[in-house]
Amino acid sequence: MELSEIELAVREAASTLDHIADNFAPAALVTAFGPESMVMIDLIAKHELGIQILSMDTGRLPEATHTLIQRVREVYGLPIRLLHPDPIELGEWVERNGNNAFRDSVDKRLGCCRVRKVQPLKQALAGKNAWVTGLRRKQAASRHDTQRKEWDADYGLHKFSPLYEWSDEQVWTYIRGHGVPYNELHDLGYPSIGCAPCTRAVKPGEDARAGRWWWEHETPKECGLHFNTTTGVLERA
Repeated sequence: MELSEIELAVREAASTLDHIADNFAPAALVTAFGPESMVMIDLIAKHELGIQILSMDTGRLPEATHTLIQRVREVYGLPIRLLHPDPIELGEWVERNGNNAFRDSVDKRLGCCRVRKVQPLKQALAGKNAWVTGLRRKQAASRHDTQRKEWDADYGLHKFSPLYEWSDEQVWTYIRGHGVPYNELHDLGYPSIGCAPCTRAVKPGEDARAGRWWWEHETPKECGLHFNTTTGVLERA
């Protein structure tokens, strides 16, 4: 029987994840529990793959995200390692700049992201051979060059994006077809979800990441984990 387009895409993604687990251990899926990551968590659980799940708890996540994290633990029984900012570094940054200084300038916003997300992730990825992301080419203009496998020079390891060619429709077809849990904010017009004060619902016709740091107009809607906001390119060798 000929496989459908979505079945072929799922088979390819599962094969990529299996390849990562077998050949690039220790490896980690780095997730904010967006729909793409939920697809991969479902596949990791079903195929019993040895890929660690990491997520940044920035201290300012929406309650809906915390609810989803607990739901993932209950449904899949997978260990989830939550990464937290260094309390001293964060405290000094807030004391120096203010708790909501991310609205003052792009530099301060990136500084906030760096303390709350980038630095904790760099420490957690130390010693890993690969990290798995939910990046897709169709998510945003800043991600249209995403590849299935890349060398990330900034982190010094291989980066895999198994769903890099998937469409929004394919992601949601899988989620709904397999009963995969997802963040309830997606049903309220939030296609991309980060920290609560930095995320809003998008308007019809807007880019999927338009609700992230919406007060910024010239800078790509990225936090610095994947995208070099200085050079304007995804982090790769």
